[in-house]
Amino acid sequence: MPNISLLSGGAAQALVKALEPAFAAASGYGIDGTFGAVGAMRAKLAAGPAPDVVILTAAIIAELAESGVILRDSVADLGDVATAVAIRAGDPMPSVGSAASLREALLAADAIYFPDPKLATAGVHFASVIEKLGIAAAIAPLLRTFPNGMTAMATLSEAAEARPIGCTQMTEIIALTGVSLVDALPEGLDLSTRYTAGVIALSANEANARDLVRLVTSEASQDARRRAGFV
Repeated sequence: MPNISLLSGGAAQALVKALEPAFAAASGYGIDGTFGAVGAMRAKLAAGPAPDVVILTAAIIAELAESGVILRDSVADLGDVATAVAIRAGDPMPSVGSAASLREALLAADAIYFPDPKLATAGVHFASVIEKLGIAAAIAPLLRTFPNGMTAMATLSEAAEARPIGCTQMTEIIALTGVSLVDALPEGLDLSTRYTAGVIALSANEANARDLVRLVTSEASQDARRRAGFV
C-alpha cells in the first residue's frame, strides 16, 4: 500500500493512529507518520525531505503558510490541547487544582517525567512552570526528560520510583493505559495549544494529502478528537 507521509507533533499521534484505518479504506493509502516534539519536527521539516502533510502548532503552521511551504487553502485546525499532569496508573491521585497544590505535589514526588524542555511544547512550558513555582533548583535532581511526551509517559508507566509524577500534553496521557490523567495545569500556570494541519506545497500527492487533512479536522472525526483529548 502506498503512503502519505506526515510530520506531526506528538500530541496528534494517537488521533492519527485511530483514524488511519478509515483513511486507508477511503483512499487506498496508509500513513507514514513521524511524531515527536514540535521543535524537533519543525527542524526535520527544514532539513528535508518534505512530507506530504504536517500537523504542528497553529503559530508554526501560519508561518509556514506565509512563507509558501504549506498550501494556505489546505490549512485547518484539529483543536486545542491542554498541558496536564499525569501519574502512574494505580498510584494515589494528587491534588493539582491550584498553584499551591501543584507545588506540593511536585515537591512530594521522587521523580518527575516530562518531554524535552527546549523542543517540546509541554516541556518548554513545564520548565517555565517550575521556575514560576520557585522550585526548579529543589526538584532538579528529580527531573527525567525525554525526546517527546509519549516516551516520557511510557517511561513513567514503568517507573521504579515510589512516587513518580509527570507532565505533558493531555492527548499523550490519555493515549496510554499505564498512566492516569490527574488534571490540566491550574489556572495561571495553564497552557492550551492549538494544533493545525496543512499540505506541503511540494507534495507529489496533493489530492490524497488534502483528504488526510480533511479527515483529521472534519466534523466527521470530531468525536475521535474529543476522545483523544482535543477540545
